[in-house]
Amino acid sequence: MKIYYDIKDFKQTPNAVVTIGTFDGVHRGHQEILRNLVCRARELGGESVVVTFYPHPRQVLSNDTNIKIISTQEEKIRHLEALGIDNLIIIKFTKDFAAKSSDDFIKECIVENIHPAVLITGYDHHFGKGRTGDFEMLFELGKQYHFDVEKIQEQDIDGIAVSSTKIRDFLAKGDIKNANKLLGYEFSYIGKVVHGLQIGHKIGYPTANIELAEEFKLIERQGVYATFAEIGNKSYPAMTYIGKRPTMHDDRPQSIETHIINLDINLYDKEIKIRFVDFVRDDEKFDNFEALKRQISVDESRIINILNKKA
Repeated sequence: MKIYYDIKDFKQTPNAVVTIGTFDGVHRGHQEILRNLVCRARELGGESVVVTFYPHPRQVLSNDTNIKIISTQEEKIRHLEALGIDNLIIIKFTKDFAAKSSDDFIKECIVENIHPAVLITGYDHHFGKGRTGDFEMLFELGKQYHFDVEKIQEQDIDGIAVSSTKIRDFLAKGDIKNANKLLGYEFSYIGKVVHGLQIGHKIGYPTANIELAEEFKLIERQGVYATFAEIGNKSYPAMTYIGKRPTMHDDRPQSIETHIINLDINLYDKEIKIRFVDFVRDDEKFDNFEALKRQISVDESRIINILNKKA
């Protein structure tokens, strides 16, 4: 997959099939659009082109640093590449860019730089200043600039309409199963293992403390999770804790810690990926470390059972 960080650097290709969007999470709704994109490009003997934005538009337009994203830019790139996308254009989203009208965006960015044969869009996609651009406008612009427009209908999974908003809500509630169902894969964190307080070692459950690569990555509900840890090309059963260690009576910030079951190796400074399978219990304060250790043992047994069924 060729990646462009400036749309003017894109090398025009005959019969380009284009889609535009933020694609946060690259969930099953996005995947349907992207599969159609790749198929149409192959049918026309052209190439697929995804136009996306960074940072997330809502972070720029609302000045709200509390807005969190499902997938980091690196994760989005990995997902798109795995889906067979030929070209990815990442537009730097600024307030000046957001002020561009819908028709100017299509004319100046898409038509002049890409010259698409087909533009594929989601059923509810809006774009341009004030999000005034929609399918009907794209259809009229397509006639003006000589490209076809195709719309992908809403994707419904077990009665739930797929959207990034619903996935964020599920993750905030700790409903990993439904979040993963809409994503089409297991929600994950990728980060570097850093030094912690060594409390896990002292109670017999050493943990890898994870420093996330992206500060705006969505952090799930605090508690204990059944997870898999990927290190290099290997995957290990693990239990992951997200919280502020209330048993320790301190004011340290929230941490993400993973104990890899039946494996104790030095992981400092290594990249690790944690894939979330299920929520086990809320974070809670214990009277002492012995009580905490007993609960972790119970958690471990339950998590092994969950992950064995998954495998």
